[in-house]
Amino acid sequence: GLGNTGGARGRPRLPKRLEFPVAWTSSALSTVGTRTLHVAYPLLALAQTGSPTAAGWTGFALTIPILVFYVPGGLVVDRLSPRTIMFVAELGRFLTVLSVLGALAFGTPQLVHLIVAALLEGMLWVMYNLAETSLLPSLVEPVKVRSALAKSEGAGHLASLAGRPLGGYLFGLGAMVPFMLNAVLFFLSSLLTLPLLRRAEPRPVRSSLLRDLSEGFRILRRQVFLRGAITLVTLTNLLVNTLVMIFIAGSGGMSPLTIGLVLAVGGVGGALGALRAHHKPPTGSTLLVHAWIWAGALFLAMVGAVLQAMLGTTWQLWPVFFALAFVTTGYGGAMSNVAIRVMEVERIEPHELARVIGVSRLSSYGALCFAAPLGGLLVTWCGIEGGSIVLFGLTLLLAVTATYAPPVRRWLTPPMPHVSYEHRPAQTV
Repeated sequence: GLGNTGGARGRPRLPKRLEFPVAWTSSALSTVGTRTLHVAYPLLALAQTGSPTAAGWTGFALTIPILVFYVPGGLVVDRLSPRTIMFVAELGRFLTVLSVLGALAFGTPQLVHLIVAALLEGMLWVMYNLAETSLLPSLVEPVKVRSALAKSEGAGHLASLAGRPLGGYLFGLGAMVPFMLNAVLFFLSSLLTLPLLRRAEPRPVRSSLLRDLSEGFRILRRQVFLRGAITLVTLTNLLVNTLVMIFIAGSGGMSPLTIGLVLAVGGVGGALGALRAHHKPPTGSTLLVHAWIWAGALFLAMVGAVLQAMLGTTWQLWPVFFALAFVTTGYGGAMSNVAIRVMEVERIEPHELARVIGVSRLSSYGALCFAAPLGGLLVTWCGIEGGSIVLFGLTLLLAVTATYAPPVRRWLTPPMPHVSYEHRPAQTV
C-alpha cells in the first residue's frame, strides 16, 4: 500500500469511517467543475476571438489528455501516493482557473493562454480521476466495495447532469462567473483531500520504467472478463456518441434548452443504473445484457428518426425517442461500469490498479474522439434517418452475434466471475 501508517506530521489522521464520504464529496465537487469547464472554456474562446476554430481547438485541448495521459498517468499513480496526487491535482486546477480569472479581470486572455489552461485542466482531471478511482476501494470495508463504487458512479452521472447545463447558464451571466464558481469548487475539493493525506511509505524500486508503462496492457490481456468488457464498452461508447452527433445534426430549429435536456437525460439514466448496482450485484450475464440494452436504446432512436422522416417537421416528438435512448444507455452503462470497477478491484493488485484503469479509460473514452467525425460522415452519406438505421443495425448485429456465435461471445461478452469480498483483506493505499 501507499502511506498506510500514521497521519501527516503534526496533523491527526481523519477517522477511517469518514475517509470515503470526504473523498466522495471531493470527487462530486471536482466532477461538477470539470463538466462546467468543458462548456465554459470553448465558449470563452469563442467570445474572445469570435472564431469557431478557436473554440474547437480549446475544446480539443480539454480532451487530448484522454489519449495522451491516461496510460502514463496510471504509472505515476501506482508509483506515488494517490492521496497526494488528488490534492496536488485539485490545487493545480484551482491555480489554473485563477490564472484565467486574473486575465479576465485585467484584460483579455490570449488564445494561447486559454488553450494551455484547458490542456492543464484536462491533464489534471485525468490524474485526479485515476488517483480517486484507485483510492476509493481502500477507504471502505471489503464487503462495502461494490456499494462504494456504485455511489461513486452515481455521483459522477449526477455531477455531469448538473455541470453541462450549469456551464452554459453561468457563462450567459458573465464570462467570469463559471470560472469564479470553479475556483471555489476546486478550492473546496483540495481542502477536502488535505485530511486524506498520510506520510507515504517507501515504494519498492522498480527495474524498468518502460515495462511498467506497458504492464497495464499485459495485465488486461490475462483478464478475460475485463478484456471483453473494455472492448464491448469501447464499441458501444463509439456507437452511442455517434448517435449524439446524429441528433445534434438533426436538431436545427430546436431550442438550445431542448437540445441540452435531451443530451443531459443520460445522466438521469446513469444515476438510476448506479442505484440499481448499489442494491443488486451484477450478474454473470452483465455484458450480454449490456449489448442488448444498447440494441434496444438505438432501436428507440431509429424509431424516432424514421417517424420524423415520415411525418415531417410538423411532428415534434421525435426528440423524446432520442431522450429515451440516452436514458437507456446511461442506465445500462452505469451498471456495466460498476461491474468493471468491481472486477478491477477484485482481480488486480492494488499497486497495479491505476495502470489497468488507465488502459481501460484510454480505450473507452478514446472512442469519443472518433464519434464526432463518424457521426458527421453518416449524416452526410445517409441522412438522420439512414444514420440512425445504420447504428441500430450495427448494434443489433453486435448483440445477436454475441448471443448466438460462441467465439464472439467468449471474446466480447464472457460471463462475469462470481465476486465475494467477505474474505478479501482490506486494502490500504
